[in-house]
Amino acid sequence: MGSDMPARNAGTVVRAGARGLVAAMAMTGVRTVTAAVGPHEETPPEAFVKEHLPFLGKLPPRHQEALTELFHWTYGAAGGVAYGLLPRGIRGSTLSGPLYGLAIWLGFEAGIAPMLGVRHVHEHGFQWRAAVALDHVLYGVVVGGRLAPEPAGSGGRVTRRRLPPLRPGRGPR
Repeated sequence: MGSDMPARNAGTVVRAGARGLVAAMAMTGVRTVTAAVGPHEETPPEAFVKEHLPFLGKLPPRHQEALTELFHWTYGAAGGVAYGLLPRGIRGSTLSGPLYGLAIWLGFEAGIAPMLGVRHVHEHGFQWRAAVALDHVLYGVVVGGRLAPEPAGSGGRVTRRRLPPLRPGRGPR
C-alpha cells in the first residue's frame, strides 16, 4: 500500500485483510470439526511447515500447531489484502470472493506447492480435495465481504453515528 493510495481504498484493503484473517480462522474451525469426524489429513499449512521449517519439530507439539496456525492466519490475511487491492469492479461481483478463494487454493496446489516441493499435493483423494475446495469457498465468501457487506454508498468507508452525550443521572437522551 503506497502513500498515494486514497484513504477509502486503504480502508477497503485493511478491511479485506481483516476478513482474510477471520476467514483463515474460520477455515481452522472447519478443519477441526472435519478432523474430529473423519481421518486426519495433513493440510497445506501443516505440510509446508513440516517440510520447510523443520526446526519447529524441536518444539512441543502444541507450539508447533500454534505456529502453523499463525502462519496460516498470516497467509490468509495477506490473501485478503491482495483481494482488497483488486479493482472495485471485480470485487463487486457476487462470485468474486468464492472464485478468489478457489484460485488461492488452486494456485497453491498447481504452482506454489510443486515449486517448493511440498509433496502432499498429489496424495489425497476426491473427498479431501472437495473438503479443501469448500473450505476455500468459505474463505472467499468471508474475504469478499458477502457475510457483512460494506454499507451502501459508503465508498468503502465505515460511517459512524455520533451518540448524544450522556447527561448526569439521566442516561442518554
